[in-house]
Amino acid sequence: MGASGSGKTSMRSLIFSNNPASLTARLGATIDVEQNHVRFLGDLILNLWDCGGQDAFMDSYLSTQRSTIFQHVGVMIYVFDVETREMNKDLEYYRDCLEGLRQYSSEAAVFLLVHKMDLVREPRLVLFEKKHKELQQASGDVPITVFGTSIYDESLYKAWSNIVHTLIPNAAILTKHLTTFAQACSATEVILFERTTFLVIATSSATARAATSAPVLSTASLPQESASQDDIHQLDPKRYERTSELIKAFKYSCSRVREEFHSLEMELADFTAVLDEMTRNTYVMVIVHDPTIETAAIKLNIRMARRKFEELQGDSIAL
Repeated sequence: MGASGSGKTSMRSLIFSNNPASLTARLGATIDVEQNHVRFLGDLILNLWDCGGQDAFMDSYLSTQRSTIFQHVGVMIYVFDVETREMNKDLEYYRDCLEGLRQYSSEAAVFLLVHKMDLVREPRLVLFEKKHKELQQASGDVPITVFGTSIYDESLYKAWSNIVHTLIPNAAILTKHLTTFAQACSATEVILFERTTFLVIATSSATARAATSAPVLSTASLPQESASQDDIHQLDPKRYERTSELIKAFKYSCSRVREEFHSLEMELADFTAVLDEMTRNTYVMVIVHDPTIETAAIKLNIRMARRKFEELQGDSIAL
């Protein structure tokens, strides 16, 4: 949902149709409702409704089509144009949409995207915090998750990975088994991607595993050196969405020269990275800092784990 021109169709095209941002200007306005049925993790179907934002359509959604639009909703994504001059009208429609959710899909998660952040001239963080506070106030007691997004950087992949993650029935189980796989590979980090969109499904990092397994100690009881010591492998907090963006761009480049993307191996001085198919619907990226571990061993572990992860995907349909 969102006002006409807020960028809903462009982001849908970028994430689910593999179109680059440079081609989204060719897209026309959405008329009424455009539905996408995206096969996600085997037989799990993501039914995405892109609702036109013209006033006539919005009024129709909130009156005569109310029960159709807001029935059986898993997630509502409302897109706000960061430069809109009609924010009050946007917020009015948004509050009406929340009322529709309360009536027909009270358990639905609500994600708000402050979109077109690339057009902002003032400090982005300051403006985003201001918008976040405004949207929180408009939402009342409804739990919301807010992201600042743009089709020209990795922020869109971060938002949509979080959105899709809430819809996967057994995401916690996938993460648990991914951690077991990461330990078997002696990996610093393992990331599971959905095959078509390259959105992040699950992750397991050595830092998170250490934090989970370590005994709880008060900071005061630790020696000063231990309390301030940084992890030896500093990882960029934007690495997941940045990887999604880069791989999608690489896949598009392959398609332009009529080649198909299958896998990727990188052996650098600091680390080794292997990106390969895990199942019919997923890719896995394994990051290893131990120089004694060969890429062939990592690929062998991936092949041996495929059957188990295929079974886990089957379980996600049954739940």
